[in-house]
Amino acid sequence: MTNNSSKSKDQYLKKLHGFGIVASEKNISSSVNATIRYIEKHLPKAKIYLVGTNALKKELENAGFDIVSKDYREKDVDYVLLGFDTELDYEKIRGACYYVSRGIKYIATNCDLKCPVLENKFIPDCGAIAKMIELATDRTPLFLGKPEKNMVEAVAEEWNVPIERIACVGDRLYTDIAVGINSGATSICVLTGETTIEDIEHSEIKPDYCFRSIKELYEVLL
Repeated sequence: MTNNSSKSKDQYLKKLHGFGIVASEKNISSSVNATIRYIEKHLPKAKIYLVGTNALKKELENAGFDIVSKDYREKDVDYVLLGFDTELDYEKIRGACYYVSRGIKYIATNCDLKCPVLENKFIPDCGAIAKMIELATDRTPLFLGKPEKNMVEAVAEEWNVPIERIACVGDRLYTDIAVGINSGATSICVLTGETTIEDIEHSEIKPDYCFRSIKELYEVLL
């Protein structure tokens, strides 16, 4: 279950298979799925101005949405959609600000501020890009994905598993752990990403369990 909207399910499958993990598309739930479900519910044939990767654009087009070009003068845009855009350029930001400042509905795939790339190293994530647009337009998007409980509820329904038998494992308090708390699932924090022990001590968001790594969690389960 990932908030990262920069990659497609196929790309995630290739990554998992590279680790020797047997998985199918059914095993992956992402903020892209949550976003598509939200737009389909409100406006199935929506016209979208996208700040996102080509992989996200393809997923949206496959779902039947019309993605407008970076020529931001079209008048009948339904949504501005902001994702974790690792292919970001200034024209995308300029176009987003054009529509957002004119009151077009504004949503984002996730609220993560930073994405880990190396040990203790980070790059700006979707939430950080949203902050930049907010400073220019005085508007914030409706964030989808974690920590919204609908992500866990959708998985529980698809797999026919009670919420109380699900554990949400992750390294961010305000997304991974919060989605577990919000949905009523067990929450497990691992200290291999953004969160430190000091963060947990000073946060109102407290995991049910905390481990130094996935490896340590695996050893306990054994």
